[in-house]
Amino acid sequence: MSMLTKWNPMTELDALQNRMSSFFGSPLIRRPIGDGILPSDEWALPVDVSEGPTEFVITAELPEVKKEDVKITVEDGMLKIAGERKFEKEENGIKYHRIERSYGAFARSFVIPEGAKGDKVSAEFREGLLKVHLPKCEKARPKAIEIDVA
Repeated sequence: MSMLTKWNPMTELDALQNRMSSFFGSPLIRRPIGDGILPSDEWALPVDVSEGPTEFVITAELPEVKKEDVKITVEDGMLKIAGERKFEKEENGIKYHRIERSYGAFARSFVIPEGAKGDKVSAEFREGLLKVHLPKCEKARPKAIEIDVA
């Protein structure tokens, strides 16, 4: 006697994801377990680092993160951005089938470049975008020298 089972494509997708995760060493996608989410360590904070004539700027994407959940510290020549994006689940009969956005703690550290004023760091946070400004010292700024030609 053979038993028929109902085919569920999500089961095959989950099995493929588990094989890929074991190959790469970390989960690619966060999945629900019971009424919570798959526990994770830290998630990678995406950043751009740019340099202008007067300052270095670190721009970080922090969607759905509150200003009070972000901390910026400068210590021993390092600038650290840390915080947490909290998972706000609503009960109202909603059942999550897949959770792919990252939640939990995050932290990134950057060496303060030579010629930057680590004690003059400033930051602004607007619409999920954090910009950290590191002004350059006077001597680190490029200077143009005019040459008189006679």
